[in-house]
Amino acid sequence: MAAKGNGSGDLARGMDLLWGTADRPSRGPKPSLSVDQITRTAVEIADAEGLPAVSMQRIAAAFGFTTMSLYRYVPGKAELIALMIDMAIGERPDLDGVPGGWRDRLAEWARRCLRTFTRRPWLLEVTNVHRVMGPNELGWMDAALAVLAAAGFTPVEQHDAFLLVVGHVRSVAHFTVGADRLRVADWSAAMGERLMRDADRFPAVVAAIQGGGYAKASDEPLEFGLRCLLDGLEKLLAERG
Repeated sequence: MAAKGNGSGDLARGMDLLWGTADRPSRGPKPSLSVDQITRTAVEIADAEGLPAVSMQRIAAAFGFTTMSLYRYVPGKAELIALMIDMAIGERPDLDGVPGGWRDRLAEWARRCLRTFTRRPWLLEVTNVHRVMGPNELGWMDAALAVLAAAGFTPVEQHDAFLLVVGHVRSVAHFTVGADRLRVADWSAAMGERLMRDADRFPAVVAAIQGGGYAKASDEPLEFGLRCLLDGLEKLLAERG
């Protein structure tokens, strides 16, 4: 039972569940729950209380079921998290209506991606590993790659550029969501006091702080990084003619 609770270990079964192609049982009582209901409840718990609060027992209790009864629908926690990710990310962004060229579309993709992470910080943790991706998550990737392909980047460049952009988004998100944001004021006060005592040892850091380098709005790091990345990508295209 312990192994069952951690996941079935069957990659094909997990993919079928995630992509909605799993066979439905032809015998036995009619299911009184659905995978969608279970996943939606898990996402609601994670949104309200964080990922550690999500458990098969907690979800079963929300429906008045036993924990073991949920395994008829979801083999275990690993498969549940995969389902949660795809539901929480949502459908692929429609970038066709974004005015401007490929730079504007890719920048808008990054902004929407950041909003998703800041709205659901627990996604940062569970998407930072190699795993099977669902149709919604792949849809987001496909939308970004389509923009890069239309701009004229090669397949290898599309992949590398995508990793650069999504890596920048994730980095910004890590410093602007959840508990990190709540600790910024305390961190700044403590570090500021310490640095003033040892200003001669860290002159560049002190100068940057005193010059306002660490007092920017939370959305500026995203835009600055995007501008640098997009300038570099545009230069690559220009050099190739």
